Amino acid sequence: MDLAPVFDQLAHSIRGISQSNLLIAAMAAMLMGLLGSLVVGKVPWLGRLMRMGSTLALVGVLLLVVLQLSRLDPRFDLAVPELGLPAQVVEGGETRIPLARDGHFWLEAEINGQRAAFMVDTGATLTAVSQSTAERARLEPRDGGLPIQLQTANGTVAAQLATVDELRFGNVAARGLDAVIAPGLGETNVIGMNLLSRLASVRIEQGELILTPNHPQPPLETAE
Repeated sequence: MDLAPVFDQLAHSIRGISQSNLLIAAMAAMLMGLLGSLVVGKVPWLGRLMRMGSTLALVGVLLLVVLQLSRLDPRFDLAVPELGLPAQVVEGGETRIPLARDGHFWLEAEINGQRAAFMVDTGATLTAVSQSTAERARLEPRDGGLPIQLQTANGTVAAQLATVDELRFGNVAARGLDAVIAPGLGETNVIGMNLLSRLASVRIEQGELILTPNHPQPPLETAE
């Protein structure tokens, strides 16, 4: 599972445009700039004002897009509290997860206080939750979030960004974590690299996945 490029999303997710306040704002700004160019010959001051407003609005939309995308890459690790987005923090102690019979690493977690099974997937860019898990955990799509698509083994599925107040498993606690609500994933929940890359280390030894963060938290049992 991987996050598709933004420009690819804009080209292929027409329905997502109507669901994103950012994209609606960008379209409105471009329309204002076009109208400003049409009236500048008749009312110069009004036309110039409209074009300047269009430029400023587009710059603002671009800045918001960059800030949101930067949160998906832990190398930037930007927290934007002034926009209502909390810092993404992952802390705790070493947690060992045994390899399940299906060849995957599964764990039992608590997401916003609700129990749910998650598969650990180092090939996943983002942590993802099913629609039913999101409803039980009271996760809501983020206002003004970008419409995104996820590439899965079964094709492309639409998803919406949300913020997890707290995700706990083993000795690990993640707070303010970005996640996607992806109904197209069925009942599967996935721990992705936006969480794993914030750990001190991720390694496999003798059939166990070993996750090592810092600052121990009260443990939760992992799934067998």
